[in-house]
Amino acid sequence: MESVEETLAKNEAQKEFYNSKKKNIPTQIWSFIRNKVLKDIRKELGVSEQSYALHKTWLGDLGQKKVLDLGCYAGNALSVYIAENSKQYVAIDLSDKGIARLKKKIQHIPTASAYAVDFFSDAFTETHFDVIYAYGVLHHFKNVDNLVARLNEKLAPGGIIIGYDPLKTSFPVRVVRTLYRPFQSDAAWEYPFGRSTLKKLEHTFTFLETRGVLGTSKWYFLYQFLPFSKTKKQAWGKKAHKKDWERSATSRKHLLTCMQLNLLMQKK
Repeated sequence: MESVEETLAKNEAQKEFYNSKKKNIPTQIWSFIRNKVLKDIRKELGVSEQSYALHKTWLGDLGQKKVLDLGCYAGNALSVYIAENSKQYVAIDLSDKGIARLKKKIQHIPTASAYAVDFFSDAFTETHFDVIYAYGVLHHFKNVDNLVARLNEKLAPGGIIIGYDPLKTSFPVRVVRTLYRPFQSDAAWEYPFGRSTLKKLEHTFTFLETRGVLGTSKWYFLYQFLPFSKTKKQAWGKKAHKKDWERSATSRKHLLTCMQLNLLMQKK
């Protein structure tokens, strides 16, 4: 099992990767598929908009809350919103270049700060967070036990974690990821959630709500090749997304067919 020291050393390589953005050809292709194809699907079906709206609901009234924006690079879609509305906002990321850009976005907010620091480093001493917002971050840690312990350590009593991460539990997605992984530039810190990850998180935190996306609706990209009108295709895609959204809230079986997960959990 990877030690904290090994994680810290690996994160130095991860920092260089995100600072330089150098990717080999297979990773560039996968990034294109993920960022272009999936991004377009999420936009067309309203997946991203609905997920961000849900996150805002989960965040609630931030007026008296201390929030950690974990692994946010130059800021995610809600970073400035959180910074402007929380009692205290702290953002951290490995990339000093990303943090430099975020600082410019939040420089007008006296209660907001941003640091280029490793979450596991002793240099990161901030604690007692009411909210940890981790968009696309938690799956970057190989040792889930160490991650869970660190998250628990940083949370205030009753604090919550809001995450959005990829799942590897769907069979076709698992096959594609397995074939691609040997050629992946960032494989060393890419660990999409599996059943064991969810069990470990659930052991320490209470799952308050889950919403999976791109379950049945992940086949929307294939459906577009069928000889139907665009209106009919989008209607099918939105219906499939609604099914994913609603069923994943109550059915773990359906949740595990999804490609990505919205997760709200609370410190026990």
